[in-house]
Amino acid sequence: MIGTGSIGRRLTLLLAGVAALLSVLSWWMVTGLAREAAERTQDNVLAASATTIAETLRSEQGEVRLELPYSAFSMLGAIGEDRVFYQVMAGDKLLTGYDDLPALSDTPAPGQIAFDTGEFSGEAVRMASVSRLVLAGTQPIPVKVTVAQTRNGVGTISEDLSRLAALLSVAFFVIAVVLSAIAARTSLRPLNEIAAAVSRRGPSDLRPLHRNAPTELAPLMSSLNRLMERLGQSIRRSEDFIAEAAHRVRTPLATVRAQAEIALRSVEDESEKQRLRQIIRAVDESSRSAGQLLDHATVTYRADDLARVPVDLSELAKQTAGGLEPTASMKDIRLRLFTVYAQVAGDPVLLENALRNVLDNAIKYSPEETDVTLRITTSGTEARIAVSDEGPGLGEGPAQALTERFRRGSNTQGIVGSGLGLTIAEDVLSAHGGRLELKSAEGGTGACVALVLPLS
Repeated sequence: MIGTGSIGRRLTLLLAGVAALLSVLSWWMVTGLAREAAERTQDNVLAASATTIAETLRSEQGEVRLELPYSAFSMLGAIGEDRVFYQVMAGDKLLTGYDDLPALSDTPAPGQIAFDTGEFSGEAVRMASVSRLVLAGTQPIPVKVTVAQTRNGVGTISEDLSRLAALLSVAFFVIAVVLSAIAARTSLRPLNEIAAAVSRRGPSDLRPLHRNAPTELAPLMSSLNRLMERLGQSIRRSEDFIAEAAHRVRTPLATVRAQAEIALRSVEDESEKQRLRQIIRAVDESSRSAGQLLDHATVTYRADDLARVPVDLSELAKQTAGGLEPTASMKDIRLRLFTVYAQVAGDPVLLENALRNVLDNAIKYSPEETDVTLRITTSGTEARIAVSDEGPGLGEGPAQALTERFRRGSNTQGIVGSGLGLTIAEDVLSAHGGRLELKSAEGGTGACVALVLPLS
């Protein structure tokens, strides 16, 4: 299956992208609010300073008099180390201050405060201006007080707050990414639990899956349950088909063989007898192949859902050898058993099937009036069932290649076989964590096949 990336990673990246966007947006908003707050603070301080100066204006002997209060300029120092400029105009006459201080674009009405931004002495300044009517003699004289301050302090405060906002935004982003990863993992936990519940099941466990899951996963669970139901039905049909096919094949073949043997006894012509013998041989090969194909299918099915029960190998060897005793007696072959107690954990049906195929091969390939030896030994954590015969051996080529399906040795001509016996044994041992060892006897006469299994 080709992977298309992790859902959790995608979800985390998506949430991280949202967090990054929110972090940038929050930094931009905080920076803007900080600058606006600093500028508003400067405006308030400038307005308070100009108002304080305006309140000290008085009339004396028909002239406007002014004493600059210290507090009017000390409050401006709270903003930062900025330069301060001022100008007090009584009508068109400069009372005090900088005569070249730029005028505001809008002249404030009496009692009102106006603000403006300009440039003075090569620096940007913020100005606040307030006007007032002062009665000097018999006529009121309009007096305008203007206070200006450079903007370096406001910029410094804005930069400090912007830097702080950036640090907070980065911290927010990091925390958001961590929480996004946790949220993605938590959100996907029900899906992982469902996958774990399915993976823990054996191949034959096709019961419906019942778990508490979010609503979004309900269609997946429903589809999975329907799939398992269809798969169970398919497996049952396959098992029934295999069993029925084996029965359907074996029964007609047995009938054909019986009729061929009857015909063999009744004909006199030697060529006819030879043809009948070939028919009987072909029937035997077909019947054996059908039986071993069924055995192989059974092994494949049971190996996927392996039973683990204590199995006494010595008792298993005695039962298997007893079942094949009539076949060995027909060739005057003596079965010799040397067993010790050895217990393994496994499926007794599969282990009996593997041993029976190995022992049947030894009997089938051995000459008449010879011995087939079955010996059980233990070494460390392993048990070994070695089956030795006095037949033609394993032939030329690598011995392990004989475990391939339908693969037979080069010296098996004239002997009925399907090439599945060692394949079945190899599959059974692999399912039990064991191995099959093949070797020819010294001198090329005889073979030794060993079934090695871990002791329980």
